[in-house]
Amino acid sequence: MTLRDASIVVAGAGSIGCYAGGCLALAGRKVTLLVRPRIEEALLRGGLRVTDLEKRDRHLSQAAFAVETRAEAALDGADIVLVTTKSGATEEIGRQIATRAPAHAIIVSLQNGVDNADRLTSTVDGRRVLAGMVPFNVVQQEDEIPFRVHRASEGTVLIESGASDISSLLNVEGFATTTHADMRSVQWGKLLFNLNNALVALSDLPLATELSDRHWRLLLAAQIAEALTVMKAAGIKPGRVAGPPPALLPTILRLPDFLFLRLAKRMLAIDPQARSSMWEDLQRGRKTEIDELQGAILRLAAKSGVRAPLVERIAGLVRDAEERGQGSPKLPAGAI
Repeated sequence: MTLRDASIVVAGAGSIGCYAGGCLALAGRKVTLLVRPRIEEALLRGGLRVTDLEKRDRHLSQAAFAVETRAEAALDGADIVLVTTKSGATEEIGRQIATRAPAHAIIVSLQNGVDNADRLTSTVDGRRVLAGMVPFNVVQQEDEIPFRVHRASEGTVLIESGASDISSLLNVEGFATTTHADMRSVQWGKLLFNLNNALVALSDLPLATELSDRHWRLLLAAQIAEALTVMKAAGIKPGRVAGPPPALLPTILRLPDFLFLRLAKRMLAIDPQARSSMWEDLQRGRKTEIDELQGAILRLAAKSGVRAPLVERIAGLVRDAEERGQGSPKLPAGAI
């Protein structure tokens, strides 16, 4: 078998997973999407439509990829498993991989958070695990026929060094992929940006609208400043993911609107419909990744003896919204 013939399983294919799998299938890769029943139904109804910020608009018939809701059926024979589940399902999918996937299977974590690759390593029974990072936002439109996933921002997927063959296999049109020598720092750098997911979820505002409003940017800047203080106390140096160096982010976010809108064009290169996965989780009544995002900062703060009061406040508001199960609370910035 050549690498190009590898069987790629996208485990936990929601927005990011269906987008990745769709781009790979369009490039002729052999792809199986392991999905929830509601997404299976949508895909079987009319295939998959893949669109992006660069105006690509591509359609795959359902014959171009396989769809499965059963882990045992999807993972049997997998050569590469792209894990795109929410962080809370990491151990579960790891155990399923250990039980069902071939021993030679290579596992790539494309999840939010900083420790999912380590958690997978501890559960996949000796299989090789690679850390990855997806920098962009994907919005799903399951009510459309065909089911559509839309990449609403830009960026290159990063996979840890030493896996150039895997990176080349995954580097296809619409899903640019390369390797990086220090994925740990990249993941902490991405976490700083992901602190905004909670603000989008709490506000019910599209991402571009929220970032264009200085009241919301001040909240993000304060969170990032707290997180940088916590990371410094713990000896962690977050890597540069996109745009300015992490240390400059609070200053840039605090700029008046007219200056920010002029200087942060790349940060605002976002489709108007983009929101956040945490907003989507609240809307669907699902558990969010707040424990892997703000929660990671709070755990680090507790170990380092440093407080992060705004991060703690925002985490509490998201957990309250989870418990109510009524979607976004639509809070104004002043209420936070």
